[in-house]
Amino acid sequence: MGICNRRHFLLTICILQLITTVERQVFDFLGFMWAPILVNFFNIIFVILGFFGAFQYRPKYIISYCIWNTLWLGWNIFMICFYLNVGVLDKNSDILNLGTGSFSWWHVNGPGCKAIYDVTEPELFRPARPTNVTNCVLDYEIVEILHASTQCILGFIAIVGGIYLSKVFLEEDDSFDFIGGFDPPLCPS
Repeated sequence: MGICNRRHFLLTICILQLITTVERQVFDFLGFMWAPILVNFFNIIFVILGFFGAFQYRPKYIISYCIWNTLWLGWNIFMICFYLNVGVLDKNSDILNLGTGSFSWWHVNGPGCKAIYDVTEPELFRPARPTNVTNCVLDYEIVEILHASTQCILGFIAIVGGIYLSKVFLEEDDSFDFIGGFDPPLCPS
């Protein structure tokens, strides 16, 4: 019964990661933040891979999911540092939008935010960036940091749970009984 609880725990973490990543993907699409959109897309693929690995007793899928989660953890730490302007990082730079001039959707549309635009000569392929944003309940940096922090927590739990579950799966993989055939499955259906 213990392996079922570990397996269900990892499946729950995968579902939570999928929900929070899709939510984050929607808001990155609204803001045309192309680098996060691309990385979120890969995360969705690997979370589905990890889900199927846990569901179908495939330790190799879970191991690849854990490897991706270490990269995902690094990406989200970068996002936190980016929005906190750590070191040479500047949240107003075009790193995340890949030079398109886009910005976080939360910058203008956060709770209570009022944007002031000074558009004298609009650029054809660049979105209008506000000159001032006031009355925000939460600054957009805080919202983005909260998103990344949530993903860091889920990613760390997924790495620990995935390593432990894949270890259990690999130990239980030698389930062939030379006298009677195969042992029953690890969890009842």
